[in-house]
Amino acid sequence: MSYDRFLAICKPLHYTAIMSVQLRYSLVISSWVLGLMFVLITLVLVCDLDFCGPNVINHFFCDLAPLLELSCSDTTVVGIDIFIHSILIVLLPFLFIIITYVHIFITIFGISSISGRQKTFSTCSSHLAVVSIYYGSMLMIYMVPQRGHSLTVNKFVSLSYIVLTPFLNPLIYSLRNKDLQSSMIIYLMACIRKSVL
Repeated sequence: MSYDRFLAICKPLHYTAIMSVQLRYSLVISSWVLGLMFVLITLVLVCDLDFCGPNVINHFFCDLAPLLELSCSDTTVVGIDIFIHSILIVLLPFLFIIITYVHIFITIFGISSISGRQKTFSTCSSHLAVVSIYYGSMLMIYMVPQRGHSLTVNKFVSLSYIVLTPFLNPLIYSLRNKDLQSSMIIYLMACIRKSVL
């Protein structure tokens, strides 16, 4: 999405030529295939682990870090695999997003009118907010997958990208819609009137 915003803001005249249907399909298919491949490698490594003792995970869902805590075999190979995949899946796309937004901000500051800057920045602000919430929590959890990692902190940080980000996504993206804003104001005013009466 940051690449789409980058093309729309930094290269608006070339947007339709660059962002072709073929490129869109290539981006979607490569995301699915690479995601499946990386998860499959980790899954095979986790299936080779031995689990003994109580098989109760101290977490809200079956996440990888608490699952590795239950293993009584050596999880060094899985830890290295997770770290390498974290760099490829989390850090490299995050750096790509940062680079595209640096170019976008340079372009925005090059716009002479203040209203033009505000309008251009508002097209990116919602995506930037969601990316910040999502990648902030992901980096905190998956870039440090070692034993002894505080599971209490892990539980609550993982809630932010499992529950909070999908919950905020529609709100953040739809609050820019003028019809939704006016409907929310009318609804809130009606609720206030009912509570006063």
